[in-house]
Amino acid sequence: MTITNEDDLDSLREIGRIVANTMQAMAKAMEPGMTTRELDGIGRELLEREGAISAPESTYDFPGATCISVNEEIAHGIPGDRVIATGDLVNIDVSASRNGTFADTGATFRLGPVRPSLDRLCRDGKRAMRIGIAQVGHDRPLAGIGNAIGRFASEHGYTLIRNLASHGIGRALHEEPGEIATWPTRGDKRRMHKGLVLTVEPFLSTGGIWATGGADDWTLYSQPPAPVVQYEHTVVATDRGAIVVTLPG
Repeated sequence: MTITNEDDLDSLREIGRIVANTMQAMAKAMEPGMTTRELDGIGRELLEREGAISAPESTYDFPGATCISVNEEIAHGIPGDRVIATGDLVNIDVSASRNGTFADTGATFRLGPVRPSLDRLCRDGKRAMRIGIAQVGHDRPLAGIGNAIGRFASEHGYTLIRNLASHGIGRALHEEPGEIATWPTRGDKRRMHKGLVLTVEPFLSTGGIWATGGADDWTLYSQPPAPVVQYEHTVVATDRGAIVVTLPG
């Protein structure tokens, strides 16, 4: 999607606010002993209250309103009977549409105290996303996002999952310009243009390189096995950098 007027931007900000508020409310509601299905139910209720439609459900017939991935699950976790426990890393990914406009956000949350190395990974995962967002702007290279995140990861001893990418969004959950690497690449000569809507969502890890599928055809796991965190915003490229639209309010 390319934003061409204030009405488009207002619509994007509104669905961005909805998905951000939903994710934050789900995170605040997490408690030991809760199942991921119960947590997803909270998200579904909040989306429906706002007149929003779950994007993974409507686009891909995903079996849940939101994606909830716990510990070894790194993305696209199906809400179900899994019980969340103290010390878990829980990734909540909320994407939805309203009146034909889509937004997508995600974050990894700690449930209670976690090991210092995981605490640091979460903090650095947020930093990696912010570094990627800082590369967004009119006429800047799309590859600059992944190259900057890659430098940060390398300098701090991390790896990046290399087959889960950022993407265009707005009129659909995934749209032009297609996949956008959040790891270093060569040969991608594409450039951003004013008004371009995209996500920035690096998957930072302490050793993982690839996302591989499991038995349920949805949930993804790190290969080689290692902790992974993901943080994601939907942004708009402008002459002055990025506008982040997935902010609570």
